[in-house]
Amino acid sequence: QEQLVESGGGLVQAGASLRLSCRALITGFGFRSIVWHRQAPDNKRTFVARISGGGTFYHESVEGRFSISRDNSGKTVSLQMNALKTEDSAVYYCKAPGLTRSGEYFPEVWGQGTQVTVSS
Repeated sequence: QEQLVESGGGLVQAGASLRLSCRALITGFGFRSIVWHRQAPDNKRTFVARISGGGTFYHESVEGRFSISRDNSGKTVSLQMNALKTEDSAVYYCKAPGLTRSGEYFPEVWGQGTQVTVSS
């Protein structure tokens, strides 16, 4: 069964750093995009960052503070989060978007999420 497993969340003070990891147990990891989303209580799930063959992309609210990277040999995508703010508190999810490549369909996969709490 394909799955994504997040880790690295926790409780930190504002200004601190955390590094989230997304272990990808999926086929085609080497050519698939991985996206980080987050969801705060009573809010919708929103885009944070993406890494793909085209490069990296960030939501403007985290640009310059967060950095996404991947280790293809380890099948892991990391999200380095610096200068954390209280508004960064949320459950963070990684996702592999669905993809059709050379006639083969790779379904969308979500992780279970990891909680990040930033206190003031």
